[in-house]
Amino acid sequence: MSSFDTQLLLIALASVLVLVALIVSRIRLHPLLALLVVSIGVGFATGMAPGEIVKNLTNGAGKTLGAVGVVIALGAMLGKILADSGTTERLASAILQRTSERMIPWAMTLVAFVIGIPMFFEVGLVVMLPLIFSVARKLESNERFKGSAYVYVGVPVIAALAAMHGMVPPHPGPLTAIATLHTTVGPTMLYGFLAVIPAMVLGGPLYGAFITPRMGTRPDAALLEQFTSGKKEGGEGSAPSIGMGVLCALLPALLMLVHALAEVLLPKDSGLLHAAAFLGNPLVAMLLGVVFASITLGYLRGADAEKLRDALGQSLKPIAGIMLIIAGGGAFQQILTSAKVGDAIVHMTQQFALPPLVLGWMIAMLLSVSTGSATVGIVGAAGLLAPLAASDPSLNVPLLALAIGCGSLFFNYANHAGFWMVKESFGMSMGEATKTITVVQSIVSFVGLLMVLLFNLLPKLG
Repeated sequence: MSSFDTQLLLIALASVLVLVALIVSRIRLHPLLALLVVSIGVGFATGMAPGEIVKNLTNGAGKTLGAVGVVIALGAMLGKILADSGTTERLASAILQRTSERMIPWAMTLVAFVIGIPMFFEVGLVVMLPLIFSVARKLESNERFKGSAYVYVGVPVIAALAAMHGMVPPHPGPLTAIATLHTTVGPTMLYGFLAVIPAMVLGGPLYGAFITPRMGTRPDAALLEQFTSGKKEGGEGSAPSIGMGVLCALLPALLMLVHALAEVLLPKDSGLLHAAAFLGNPLVAMLLGVVFASITLGYLRGADAEKLRDALGQSLKPIAGIMLIIAGGGAFQQILTSAKVGDAIVHMTQQFALPPLVLGWMIAMLLSVSTGSATVGIVGAAGLLAPLAASDPSLNVPLLALAIGCGSLFFNYANHAGFWMVKESFGMSMGEATKTITVVQSIVSFVGLLMVLLFNLLPKLG
């Protein structure tokens, strides 16, 4: 490990500390401005040319917006349709009527678990936000409830979605590790499902119950109103059937699930696989979901076309700031990646003498924390350990892929787009966001590692 590697690591650490200071100190700089200022500072500190800095800023922001920005916008539109039609209100009422207050986090965990099978973390969260806000808003009207109802309902969803995203194929991270390590999907998926259960329970309902009384989080009024101001049940403008509402809410997830199953069951040159891949692409699936909901919950029920268009336009206003801050996080991530901080981490880990499963988790964790990209963590760790996986017949390679996926989830913080999405969606301070998504994903990641080590004591699958 060279002195330049040490310098890069110190710059990366200092950049995060400066970023937090700019946002939480008396300066109170807007997160987007703080992210861009710190990104430029890191670029100069690591010796980048001015033109290269600008290129990385635009590429990072554009790539992030391209990956999640349009999907978030479509999710906001879908949420608005579900709220205005009264669907979300009825779903929230059904959960509250059939579930005790203590069991609500467990019910939300189960819903998020199902949603999270095919959906990426950010996509799943934007789809779940209307239900989270509706259930929490009803819950906070109970005077006996202490703390933030939004944390109580939201933390289990965050834990379940994150666990599924990092541990279970066909999410991109686990699939990338599987392909790089030349292992198989079946055992990795089974190990992943078994590891997800304790991880999302400890990081979700249990941790959420502990932290809720200590939090006063409440989302921005405009966003809250958008996702919860539906028509009342009964009488004029009553909501559609709950079955149709559930279908509209789950259609994107169903399309993505079909794609996931097709990837596992069909040959790569299959025309059906290509069709499923197109329909199951997050952007296409969300677009079809919005169109389907507009028709079934809007036009076919006599909705005014002008009012529906205006409502969809209004739905984008509360999330515009969220999308730009996420883009700023993408710019920061790209600067750190281009500065070769990941290479410095790899050089550092080469000095460790650790068991392969622990080493895979640690490399993925350090790369993800330092660069703000779980993908970088997975690709780097899998690539570094692929020769070992090929040469050691005693190594349980599916477990190594799972360990790497778990490591990529650890300590989701200010250089991760997901951190800013949770922070801004729930109206959290930096400290509150750290206590939620950062700690939740760290719990999920660490429990996942413990499950990997436990499974390694048992006979191999397959």
